[in-house]
Amino acid sequence: MTFITELKKEITVGWMGLHLVLGIAIVSRFLHGLISQSVLSKSISEILVAVFLGLYIGNAFPLSEEIRAGAKFALQRLLRLGIILLGLRLSLQDVAATGLTAFVLVIICISAALTLAWIAGRLFNVPIKLAALIGIGTAICGNTAIVATAPVLEADEEEMGFAVATITLFGLLAVLFYPLIGHLIGLSDRAFGLWAGTAVNDTSQVVAVSAIYSQLSLDIATVVKLTRNTLMAPLIILFGLIYTRALNRPMSDSATRAARFGWAKLVPGFVLGFLAMALIRTLGVAAGILPQSVSNPGDLQAAASLLKTVDEISKFLILLALTGVGLNTNLASLRRLGLKPLLVGTCVALLLAVLSLGLILYTPLGM
Repeated sequence: MTFITELKKEITVGWMGLHLVLGIAIVSRFLHGLISQSVLSKSISEILVAVFLGLYIGNAFPLSEEIRAGAKFALQRLLRLGIILLGLRLSLQDVAATGLTAFVLVIICISAALTLAWIAGRLFNVPIKLAALIGIGTAICGNTAIVATAPVLEADEEEMGFAVATITLFGLLAVLFYPLIGHLIGLSDRAFGLWAGTAVNDTSQVVAVSAIYSQLSLDIATVVKLTRNTLMAPLIILFGLIYTRALNRPMSDSATRAARFGWAKLVPGFVLGFLAMALIRTLGVAAGILPQSVSNPGDLQAAASLLKTVDEISKFLILLALTGVGLNTNLASLRRLGLKPLLVGTCVALLLAVLSLGLILYTPLGM
């Protein structure tokens, strides 16, 4: 099935769900407009309103599979498109400068998170596969990393379900509390973006948390999170090798296929799209056809207007996607989460949050 055919099928199946996502997003933007002049305006963004409206509707009412399919389409496809268009805000120099800092932060945080997941798993007597899935989900790419790593570790559906529920729970808590903590301790937009990009789990959750804080935080956090995403494939291969060596036996055929190296795994398509947009911005500025700053375009009013339009489209696509996050989060599954996986997830999430924030505030990495 070609990509276009698959896309058409997903839109056809999820058409009604996309209408619901669009309606919630519009209502969220309207409600945010009503509170934009209040003292709460910094802490309550349209993204936060959309996530919690989606959570309420998705859990208070029985939604059909078609509606959930539309929400999933928004969460997956529209989020990636929004991130790609977000690349037009940045030059390659901006991406490289943030990415180099992020790479060091990410390596330290990933190593710490995976180590603590193993220690906490042993301490609370959690199966090694489940502890590993929680660790890699927290450290790298949330639910995507869990789903991609589970076949390599030959984890069963229950272990994968527990890990996904744990990551989803802490992602929701991050959306609610990280912006509040950031404002409380007076984090700069850059510092908060670095923190969200390194310490929050899933890509959609990183986008939600940073977008709630500020546009600059979103730019920074996106680059940091995409840096984490590119490390997913090498770590999946490494996990497979470590796991099979620990059991002193070869990988099964299914695990070998899941861990097989490939450029498509190494660099996800939407990461390449984001970099391509940043390249267009860089070349456009160098050629004098795009302004260095949209707020001060000089003689390039038309080009600045185009960039603003693309930026607004990107923001709205991200709003739609994060509405899908709320609709697709099943709180009932979180209630079934066992105490031991919750304890492991709590230890890893807290360590990652404190370690990341400490590195950003008290080392040159946060400058």
